[in-house]
Amino acid sequence: MAEVTQYFRTSDGVLASRTTSGAVDEAAPLPEGSTPLTEAEYTTELAAVEAARQEQAEELVAADEARTREDYLALRGAGVPEATARRMSGYAGPAVEPASGPGGAGQA
Repeated sequence: MAEVTQYFRTSDGVLASRTTSGAVDEAAPLPEGSTPLTEAEYTTELAAVEAARQEQAEELVAADEARTREDYLALRGAGVPEATARRMSGYAGPAVEPASGPGGAGQA
């Protein structure tokens, strides 16, 4: 029996595929409002979605690392010992000493 794979975008923008197998002469109708896609279109659009997700994940990680570093520097600037500042802030980067004087935390 033959397998038939359909690629489509639903009316709310979701990329989808479905494979049917068995004794079917023609593919099932797509959900209402869906737009059919070729396999190449589906693959290209899915890769773009995955790239955007990866970029967003990297941005979130970078923002979290920056936040933990800022928290660590603030704790160190307040005189908290390094090990304690690391535990409290979640900072896992290299040891950095806060800048002294006005302006707060220093640069590495």
